[in-house]
Amino acid sequence: MARWRALRAAFAPRFPTIVLSHQVHGTDVRWHEALPPGWLILDGSDGHATSQRGILLTVTVADCIPVYLAVPQTGAIALLHAGWRGSAGGILARGVAALARHAAAKPSDIVMHCGVGICGECYEVGPEVAERFGRTGTIRLDLRGALSQQARELGIREVSISPSCSAEERSRFFSHRASGGKDGRMVAYLGRPIG
Repeated sequence: MARWRALRAAFAPRFPTIVLSHQVHGTDVRWHEALPPGWLILDGSDGHATSQRGILLTVTVADCIPVYLAVPQTGAIALLHAGWRGSAGGILARGVAALARHAAAKPSDIVMHCGVGICGECYEVGPEVAERFGRTGTIRLDLRGALSQQARELGIREVSISPSCSAEERSRFFSHRASGGKDGRMVAYLGRPIG
């Protein structure tokens, strides 16, 4: 909580509202507008979206991929927590749908960035996970590659990917897998400041 309070203190002048959630590796994406100042803490959401200034969207990650979506023409944004369950379950499509529904954005209007997470070389998964991505056997799963392919299929034309791996760069990032579940979490955030 001390770190969350420090984050709040650092961002409060330009972001009166901070949104976070107890994530469940799901596909729920919430739209936020006209929020009062302070914290909005939700249960069960792995994505947030808004077109309002002054709302700081946050997700926590430690190998899962933070996915940043922005509509430059309107200022609408979304931030998604995409582990293998969310990626296979369609959280990216849900984020794009939220921007379409609430901000009238077409997929071609959206730019996407896949942030720091575990790379495919470090993320070996079993057949039950591989099957969800149309593959068989034990594989090395590149979540950012899978999300980029989904983005193209949805019609997003501009996609960038962080080259950093949370498992390989433990001096800089937390990794749930590389630490055996002992590492903490990193906060990914996205917002448009007031003023």
